Amino acid sequence: MSDVTTRVKRTEAEEEVEEESEQSTACPECGGNIISDTEHGETVCEECGLVVDEDQVDRGPEWRAFDSKEKNEKSRVGAPTTNTMHDKGLSTNIDWRNKDAYGNSLGSRQREKMQRLRKWNERFRTRDSKERNLKQALGEIDRMASALGLPNNVRETASVIYRRALDEDLLPGRSIEGVSTACVYAAARQAGVPRSLDEIADVSRVEKSEVARTYRYVVRELNLEVKPADPESYVPRFASGLELSDEAEHRARELLKTAKEKGVHSGKSPVGLAAAAVYAAALLTNEKTTQAEVSEVADISEVTIRNRYHELLEAEEAPAMA
Repeated sequence: MSDVTTRVKRTEAEEEVEEESEQSTACPECGGNIISDTEHGETVCEECGLVVDEDQVDRGPEWRAFDSKEKNEKSRVGAPTTNTMHDKGLSTNIDWRNKDAYGNSLGSRQREKMQRLRKWNERFRTRDSKERNLKQALGEIDRMASALGLPNNVRETASVIYRRALDEDLLPGRSIEGVSTACVYAAARQAGVPRSLDEIADVSRVEKSEVARTYRYVVRELNLEVKPADPESYVPRFASGLELSDEAEHRARELLKTAKEKGVHSGKSPVGLAAAAVYAAALLTNEKTTQAEVSEVADISEVTIRNRYHELLEAEEAPAMA
């Protein structure tokens, strides 16, 4: 008798749950069907439009897109990819420190195990000669860009240029270091933060002549659009290195603009013109600096500074061309 009573009670409880679920899916006003509006985070009635519940939490994935690439992929999982790494940052890195997640040192057996894992991980990351080449070259690009104080966008551009050169088989007969240096030089000029050939050669592992020769070859073969370096783009860096005022920097820009209008800049080194303009501007604004200091900052000879200095002042004093 007790078993029958228990079954009856269970049946009644199940019926009550079903009635409650039916009531929860029915509109309390008109009894219509309730649907969930995920776009607005609301539960509304299909018939009368009554908002039964609002401010619902969306527990699904986030599909917002912040650029065209994300809009197409509809996914932003993981770290962003980068061209500055040979595998675009998609592989796993094993930390060189033999410590666990809590900062405790690993035992001898665990250290040996981690060392084996690092070795095999490195082998899998660079399985062929092309990947090894790319890894070495991108490491060189990053090293030189850091030494020259170049921003990340220049490093990305230089990496893309090197990848194109590798894909189009431009490397045979040329050193990895030479092509890497040429890519950094081209990328810096494209980004409007140029460095002189002497500055590039100072941080490179190859001679200046090889850098210039490889640069011309890469630009010609890849059809890169590299505009002539503007002397004004060097002025802020030189003025900052000499700790000159904004007034002196502005005066140097005016001297260079006048030189362009008079055609003095044609055929002249932009670095030499910029250095001479900074030196002349410092003298015109009564700020103490010497040709030796400017020569050291700009990495150019004092003779060149003196010659360009006189040419700039003559252009400043000469009457405007008709």
